[in-house]
Order: sequence, then C-alpha cells, then structure tokens
Amino acid sequence: MANYLALSARIIKELQEIEQVVERAEDIWRQSEASGDDRYLDGLALNLQSFYTGLERILELVVSEIDEDRLAGPNWHQELLRRAATEVPGLRPAILSDTTRNALDRYRGFRHVVRNVYSFDLDKEEMAPLLRDLRPVFANAKTDLTRFATALAQTDKDN
Repeated sequence: MANYLALSARIIKELQEIEQVVERAEDIWRQSEASGDDRYLDGLALNLQSFYTGLERILELVVSEIDEDRLAGPNWHQELLRRAATEVPGLRPAILSDTTRNALDRYRGFRHVVRNVYSFDLDKEEMAPLLRDLRPVFANAKTDLTRFATALAQTDKDN
C-alpha cells in the first residue's frame, strides 16, 4: 500500500517546482517579445516541455503507487491522461478534471513536437497560444492536484 502522506507531499513539492517553470516560460516570452530575438524560443519550448513533463511525472507516480500499474505501449502518454481523469471506484477519485485533461493534451502534443524537430524549426505562432494559456492551465491543474493531494493526506490519516 502506498504511503499517501508522502505521496501527497511529493505532489505539492512538484507543483511548486512546476510553478517556477511557468514563471520562467513567461519571463522568456517577455524577453523574446522585447528583443525580437527568436533564439529565446528554444528556452520557451524547453520550459513548455518541462511544464508538461513535470505534471506527467506526478500522474505517473500516482498511477504507479496507487493504481499499482505501469503504462506501456506507443500511446501510454495519452492513456495516462485518460486514466488521470477517471475515478477508480474503491481506489481513488479522478486526479484531473476532464477540462484539465483536455488542456494538458495540447502540451503533451507540443512536447512531442519539441522532441522531434530541430530548435530552429520551432514555430512562434504555435507556441503563442500555449504560452497564453499556460497560467490558467497550470491554475486548473494545481487546483485538481492539490485537491487530490489533500484527499490522499486525509486518507492516510484515516487509516
């Protein structure tokens, strides 16, 4: 059985670190806009990728520890998001809302692009809506994950 209190603390810590990534991405965007230098886009892409990767790390941890499952296969990243938005009766509530899951899927897709193109091929117009939505998407994910972490901590105390 998972140590829910430790898992809850890990989720909260990861969220604090992801918030730093969000702040960095916003700062890099401002610098790019002010300077007109598209070389800042490399750093922006890295931080957008890190944003999603950090959230995915949390979801993987929960599925591994609580669901006792390791997803595999070519579409496991998509399956992880679907699983995170699904309640497992008798085991755990949904980790994310459907709204958050759908928003995060855009960042998952972008991460795939970043991993498969050269940095000079990054498209500022593709990144602009991701950056514009980054803060609200993070706020929703943070709300969902904080709610989940609180429920985990309470479950640990009740047992």
